[in-house]
Amino acid sequence: MARHNREDRGSDQRGYDYRISYQPDWLRTVKVTRTLESGRQSTKTLFRNPSRREQPPGDKVRTRITSPAQKLDFEITISDPEGVVKRVIVETAPPEATSPDELVIFTLEDENPPPPPPPPPPDGGG
Repeated sequence: MARHNREDRGSDQRGYDYRISYQPDWLRTVKVTRTLESGRQSTKTLFRNPSRREQPPGDKVRTRITSPAQKLDFEITISDPEGVVKRVIVETAPPEATSPDELVIFTLEDENPPPPPPPPPPDGGG
């Protein structure tokens, strides 16, 4: 059985804060890509899962990202019973956005590694 979602926070290149509700056994990172004032595009790791996978993710995985200052609030649900989805990209913009420069691209990546194997038992030494 999959574990309950956890919550964490992060901020992007422009200083906007985000709250991330995530499945700890599926999500490894959330990256955010924005266009900077200079016109260049920048990608920043918004969140990195601090824990390792403890058990297989459930058949359905949910991730929610909110940013009250930008009026962004979305949740994605992935039905992935075979565990084949490795990356999801969401393109969005604040509701009042008037320019393509306000586009926000989130990349959610799996491949959260499993825990390391337990150490071998001590040698019986006899």
